[in-house]
This record gives sequence, structure tokens and C-alpha cells, in this order.
Amino acid sequence: MAVFDSNGTEIYYEDIGEGPALLLLHGLTSNHAMFYREIDFFKKNYRIIAPDARGHGNSAKSDSYSLEDHIQDAVALLRHLELESVGIIGVSMGSYTAQGVAIEEPDRVKKLLLVATKSHGVQSSTAELFAKHKEELSGLNPIDKMNKASKYIFHNRRAVGKWLKKTADNSNQLTINEQEIAAQALKGFDFREQLRKVTAETLVISGRHDGLNPPEKGRETAFLIPNATFMEFKRSGHAPNVEQARLFLGIAENFLED
Repeated sequence: MAVFDSNGTEIYYEDIGEGPALLLLHGLTSNHAMFYREIDFFKKNYRIIAPDARGHGNSAKSDSYSLEDHIQDAVALLRHLELESVGIIGVSMGSYTAQGVAIEEPDRVKKLLLVATKSHGVQSSTAELFAKHKEELSGLNPIDKMNKASKYIFHNRRAVGKWLKKTADNSNQLTINEQEIAAQALKGFDFREQLRKVTAETLVISGRHDGLNPPEKGRETAFLIPNATFMEFKRSGHAPNVEQARLFLGIAENFLED
């Protein structure tokens, strides 16, 4: 267990393995434990840095924070560890944070792998999906609402269910109120005018069946980043790294190699 102070907020992170630094940035309401498969796979050849974003996991909770806070926490962690060169894998919310870090630290970020991403949003993708299916989801409590909406989010729901259970069994889960605060942090961000500053070699991966961040949003992100490559996983939704795990790890390994 390791923690550091980011502008008065205690941020928890895992620091595992040896080799080139690889920063793993998790999705909304999750934590570093969601990367158990990636950590086990990459720790043999990489130094894995996997933080819990503020308001998530073992990091400090507060009544409000923003995506910019997540970005500055990640930048502060890289500086705290004195990492001059790093690769980043960011999934969903983590991919937004990753974009911000790559924009702010172009000389430090060498490889950028964005999964289930978008470059801008008025509100969280979950809130947008709930609004789209408002009538169908009306009257449901938050847990039942998410369960019913999962058919629009994931393609291989069996694999995702096992992954979510294992992640939950190995980490602290957020309360409903903490989840709402986390979602509020993603309102109104837009990197479109800044992505041209990214110099990292970039790969964007989207799932064909992703109802939260559809492939067209991933394509747009890739188009805006100089020389980025876009890839669509045909049998995935919002979690390509889980729904087609072996394919993802193989592609990620190849991409991250120098």
C-alpha cells in the first residue's frame, strides 16, 4: 500500500513490478482493482502504477471534485515518483484523465492507450444513457436501473459480471451518494481543441456494442490526436479489455513495446 498527498488530498496507489513505467487509470466508480488481469500480465516487464482516483477506492472522499482534479492528481503522482517517461492505459473515465495528462505532459507520456473513450461530454456517459432510455428505466432504484441498462452497455455480459464481482470482492465499493458525486465530476469537459498537443504514440480502442461511448466517439478522439490509430473490437461493448480480454492484452502488449 502506498499513498501520497496531492494538494491536500490523500491518493492511494499500487506500485508493482520493474521496468518501464505503465500508469493504469480506472473507470468511473471503480478503482485500481479492476485492472487485476492487466497488472498480473504486465508486471513481469513493466513497473505498474495503478492509483485510485480521488473519491474512489482507498483514496480520500470529498463532497465534490472535478475531472481536472483527477488529471492534476495523476500528473502529481508522476512527479512524486519522478517518472520521466510513462505509458498510460486509461479506460472510460480513466481515458479522459489520460487525455488530460498527455495534453499537459507531452514530453513525459510516450504511449497512450485509450479504451472506451470520448473527447468531450456535457455529462457523464451513464447519465446520458439513462436520459436516452428514461421511460424504460423510470421508477427503478439505482442498482436495478444499472442492471437493466447493462444490455445497452456491454456485449459479453457474462464476462463483465465475473469481472465486476472479482473487482468488488477485492476492493472498497462506493455508496450511492459517492457514485453520484463521482459522476458529477465528469460534467462539461472538452479536449477537442487541445488534443493536437498530444505527442504520444496513441491507440484508441472502442467496442462495437458500447452504448455509453460508441465507436464514433472513439474515432473522433483518434482523429483529433496526431497520428493516432483507431481500432474497433467487434464483440465488445464498454469494456473491450474484459469482453475480449486475450485480444486486448495481446494488442496492448504489442503497442507498448518500444
